Amino acid sequence: MKYTEKKPVYEQIAYDLAMKIATGEIAVGGKISGRSLTGAQYGVSSETIRKALKTLADAEILTIRNNSGAYVDSREKAAAYVEQQKTGESLLALKMQLKVLVDERDQLNEKINTVMDQILEMEERFQRNDQLRPFEFTVKTGSLAGGRTIGELAFRQKTGATIIAIRREGTIIPSPGSEEMLKTDDVLFVAGNVEKIGAILNLVG
Repeated sequence: MKYTEKKPVYEQIAYDLAMKIATGEIAVGGKISGRSLTGAQYGVSSETIRKALKTLADAEILTIRNNSGAYVDSREKAAAYVEQQKTGESLLALKMQLKVLVDERDQLNEKINTVMDQILEMEERFQRNDQLRPFEFTVKTGSLAGGRTIGELAFRQKTGATIIAIRREGTIIPSPGSEEMLKTDDVLFVAGNVEKIGAILNLVG
């Protein structure tokens, strides 16, 4: 008999004996000698055999008589015991499979959460960078901005953006104040959200 690590050896021996009884290999009324089982068939200790026989006795498959041995009582109960053990093993296998699936699900959820965090971080970083990105706009002829100061346009209030510099006839005017008058063909360097480009174009042409 080949032993496995799933359950104690004595339980495996009890199952093997029950199978032999259920199939008729060991007849009802037949005697099972613990001493012969110890060495000849299973090669285990007498204590292990005692536990195996007691397991079958508790299941009313056999009766243990002192100084005489064990005698088979019921083939039907042996068959029921075998079926019960098979069901138990199947249930254990399903539980182990479920545990593996749950672990895999938890690992997948962890990966999903990690990717979601990365997406949110990148979106936040993009939004921050986008607000600092300078855009260039040229003041067109006939626009609302031409001939008016930044303050008069209420540029910041209407667009949510900031003019960080003006290029006028090859000269850069950094950080222009609200009193700076804008002229046609001025190139404005504006920092703000890309979503506000439409509002800026409404002012500059």
